[in-house]
Amino acid sequence: MSAGRKGPHGSVALKRVGEIELPAHRADGGFDHAAVHHRRNQLYLAHTANDAVDVIDTGEGRYIRSISDLKGVAGALVDESQDLVFTSNRGENSVGIFSAHSEDRVEKVAAGIRPNGLAHDPGRGVLLCANVGDPSIAGSPSITLIDVRMRNVIGTIPMPGRTRWAIFDPERRLFFVNIADPPEIVVVDPESRGRIERHIDVPARGPHGLEIDPSGHRLLCACDEGRLVSIDSGSGEVLGILDLSGPPDVVFLSQSLAHLYVAIGNPGIIDVIDTRAWTNMETVPTGRGAHTIAYDRDSNRVYVFLPQTHRAAAFQDGN
Repeated sequence: MSAGRKGPHGSVALKRVGEIELPAHRADGGFDHAAVHHRRNQLYLAHTANDAVDVIDTGEGRYIRSISDLKGVAGALVDESQDLVFTSNRGENSVGIFSAHSEDRVEKVAAGIRPNGLAHDPGRGVLLCANVGDPSIAGSPSITLIDVRMRNVIGTIPMPGRTRWAIFDPERRLFFVNIADPPEIVVVDPESRGRIERHIDVPARGPHGLEIDPSGHRLLCACDEGRLVSIDSGSGEVLGILDLSGPPDVVFLSQSLAHLYVAIGNPGIIDVIDTRAWTNMETVPTGRGAHTIAYDRDSNRVYVFLPQTHRAAAFQDGN
């Protein structure tokens, strides 16, 4: 496999440094979203095909165990301040909550139809679950707001279309949720419990992956059309549009390096975006179907999940 397109002056950002064997798929579905618990050096990966979350020791670079009975698990999110892990269980319309200290007891809270994206407001203790919905059920896309301390639903908000990824902005204390069609970002104030604060139009089809760049107060929205859109998180003004190498999925931002990693499952690459210069600095081959990644900010390491070989490939960012 080639090293990919090099950046300016022949530099290479991501270098492949190893692979981690994971449990074989028991059914269709492969892998989905993942999150890193930096303090514990553990990565939690939604292994959708196995109805489980695989746990990786990022310090030793090895698979540890799996947490089972999470039907159709689509995502994982970590709250290090409370030592909690959240999962969206698309096959059973629930959210799972468990302690990273003792993973044997998973508490489940009912969500909407086909939960997917997760975002958390740790100050208020509110978890947002973005529900994809069912195309055969009109009006089924929604978000569910959950009181993490009480383990109950405190609000359900219908969405204008299929939800994608969601994030929480700790500075503005707002949730941002991508909508595939109509292409927009929905802004939700956790205090509202059942109200959309505003809509931000996105000038590209299919908003998918979403990140926030606190240094520039901007949203970074990767769209199915093969475009990355930079948007002012306050005004909603479009700040820039950049072509990607294909339809993206998961994105993660390294704030320290100002690098945005964009996973593109077909043909199986990562675009590395220099967010300061606003340029695609490198394209790195990964593996066909590898549409989901995770980022360890402490080690500047990117993990790519390879559905064809049920492995995690580790890449080191050296710039």
